[in-house]
Amino acid sequence: MTLLLALLALPALAQKHILVETESFEDKGGWVIDQQSFVVMNSSYIMAHGMGRPVKNAATTAKFPKTGKYHLWVRTKDWAPFPKGPGKFQVLVDGKSVGQTFGESGSDTWKWYDGGVIDIQNTDTKLALKDLTGFNGRCDALLFTDDLKFTPPNDLEALTAFRRKLLNLTDKPQEAGRYDLVVVGGGIAGTCAAISAARMGLTVALIQDRPVLGGNNSSEVRVHLMGDVDKNHYPKLGRIVREMDNGDPGNGNPDAKEYGDARKISIVKAEKNLSLFLNTHVFKVEKEHDIITAVVGRDIATNQERRFSGSFFSDCTGDGTVGFLAGAEFRMGRESKDETGESLAADKSDGFTLGTSNLWASVDRDTVSSFPETPWAMQFSDEYHIDEPKSDWQWETGFGNFNTITQAEQIRDHNLRAIYGNWSYLKKNKAAKYGKKDLAWVAYIGGKRESRRIIGDYVLNQMDIQEGKFYPDGSVTATWTIDLHFPDAKNSKYFEGQEFFAGTKHIKVAPYTIPYRCLYSKNIQNLFMAGRNISTTHVAFGSTRVMRTCGMMGEVVGFASYIAAKYKTTPRGVYKDHLPELTGILKGETLAPQP
Repeated sequence: MTLLLALLALPALAQKHILVETESFEDKGGWVIDQQSFVVMNSSYIMAHGMGRPVKNAATTAKFPKTGKYHLWVRTKDWAPFPKGPGKFQVLVDGKSVGQTFGESGSDTWKWYDGGVIDIQNTDTKLALKDLTGFNGRCDALLFTDDLKFTPPNDLEALTAFRRKLLNLTDKPQEAGRYDLVVVGGGIAGTCAAISAARMGLTVALIQDRPVLGGNNSSEVRVHLMGDVDKNHYPKLGRIVREMDNGDPGNGNPDAKEYGDARKISIVKAEKNLSLFLNTHVFKVEKEHDIITAVVGRDIATNQERRFSGSFFSDCTGDGTVGFLAGAEFRMGRESKDETGESLAADKSDGFTLGTSNLWASVDRDTVSSFPETPWAMQFSDEYHIDEPKSDWQWETGFGNFNTITQAEQIRDHNLRAIYGNWSYLKKNKAAKYGKKDLAWVAYIGGKRESRRIIGDYVLNQMDIQEGKFYPDGSVTATWTIDLHFPDAKNSKYFEGQEFFAGTKHIKVAPYTIPYRCLYSKNIQNLFMAGRNISTTHVAFGSTRVMRTCGMMGEVVGFASYIAAKYKTTPRGVYKDHLPELTGILKGETLAPQP
């Protein structure tokens, strides 16, 4: 059963708790699963992402041990209170509303809300969530208890233990197998790493926390691929990236098929040595001393937990999740000029990061349509609004005002308030231009640019990039500019401290190579990394972070993991003892085996 209910069986006449995790609803209807805040909630939730139109009910059947009276608790929040926000919904029990409206409390904190005492008349009871607005109402879980005076815990530690007990989640998750390489993160970097290693003959697990591959290049985020693959010193690099490339549909294309989700998955599934695990969020690392032995992931819908053991691991999560959990050295934010000697570095080190984008697009219709008033959203005027029928990369929030990992939900919600507020203004005040346009797509998964960078044996810097240095372990050739974003000046003028629009200044670079030493952890022996979380300074990251470049990093990790497995060494051992063989693979040469 995909519906995960747990009955807490206590001695006779003791209380019964029936926990229904909404992400496990049998029929999600028009609601979507959001796992982006798992790191701070230890749970996924579902959301009514209707872009201003109420979505179809989410529904399931819950099994009760007996009929009778139960106290209902609903875990939710008011995501945009003004003083009450737009995320209103109702809970239906056997088709009837429990009589209260949720999501309009005026509090933007996740907590349990009292749904009153419910008379359960059937042991198999139909439950549903009814969206009332289409504006991102959200619900984490429903709890029914026959202890009418019981109040469920809100404290995170106590709540997590409470959930695990009711969901029967033990300390021994299901074994998913042992692999030569476990790749966590199914963006372009991770997918290319998994394919590369599998084609070298390694057994590989590819773990992705969403239902699609591609990360920022998937239909959920819709960012186009950047970075050249045809300027490499090593022509073999970039071949897998080309396979994953679905052309250039631009950013925020309203046609989801342009991003090739199905094709990416089919390429991965064609690899006989590669096992794909979608919808799986890795939240735990097991290790012995400085060696990772396994990672544990939870299915974002069913809550089933699996354990993946392996010889080598590659952190391709973007957030550096595996490295962080394993205790790898990392950096988040900007270094100072004194620290790095970079002319483009900040005067003082700080926590500033590039922002997260939620792209959107409208389409033309034959008839005029309206859009609701949005008093809870960002407010625009004739003096300042953004006169565009679709977004591009500039729709971006973060910039040090939010932590891109622990405040991912708030960042996304801030972006939504900007998108909906601006669109509402355009529909009402520029009807001649926008009257026959509909808001057709808005991303609810944030497209992150920057978070943690895991420290390797070498930290790439601005001088390496601008001087085009070629180190003996130079691998991926990168071509993208130093592209560091900052709040757009006009946006800052009108929304100081609440910016959602970015600017940049592209600083051209000559093609340069990324040392292999940037692709493995300095202090965790068997950890590779590929993607935006590799070992660079903040300034250098501005160039290395684009997806075709990240994909080539993944290809290198696949080759290096093959050599590490072949000689039973570490990623560092590949650099110290087998670099000629790695270079030979990149050149397409076949070298005699080394001792």
